[in-house]
Amino acid sequence: MSYAIIGFGNIDKALAKAFARMGIEVSVASTRDPRSFAADAAAIGPTIVPRKLEDAVKADIIFLAVRFEQHPDIAKALPAWQGKTIVDMTNAYGVPLEEIGGQPSSKFIAQAFSGARLVKGFNHLVAATLAQDPACHGGRRVVFLSSDDDAAAAKIGSLAQNLGFAPINLGGLSEGGLLVHARGNIWGQLIFKDLVKLDG
Repeated sequence: MSYAIIGFGNIDKALAKAFARMGIEVSVASTRDPRSFAADAAAIGPTIVPRKLEDAVKADIIFLAVRFEQHPDIAKALPAWQGKTIVDMTNAYGVPLEEIGGQPSSKFIAQAFSGARLVKGFNHLVAATLAQDPACHGGRRVVFLSSDDDAAAAKIGSLAQNLGFAPINLGGLSEGGLLVHARGNIWGQLIFKDLVKLDG
């Protein structure tokens, strides 16, 4: 299984640290030349590999962590996305509901990544919190997942556990998923909630 993080801002670097902490290789890419952020990637750890966008999107599981309005440009990197799992880390706060057809933002994004299986996740924590060791306070930091594809959600849940987090599946994008969506001028009720699932 191969992994990529698309985007290399604060939230992307925070997630990359989780991969580095566990010694799991992950490609990092953006629309910029990878040489421009190679030093930052190396500073996180040896398993963080800067790549060109067209190479990074060959990964099996792709974390989409760009600004919401950038996702159509990323979607053009491949003609079709069959066989890929996209983890949507974007937030569409400030995007008028009519621009996304009144639907959950992840459903709108899924339309751009034709053929991919999409999971909403890892978007509700601020970068500084996501960057911390998820083992804390006698338990593990919670990450919320939501998808209309149960198998994809289970796959990302297993990865989240391997990264040290405690995944909680909220169900479909139009139901529990709205709790972690930002759209229009509304934050989902679980965004910014830093929760810990106690061990035992």
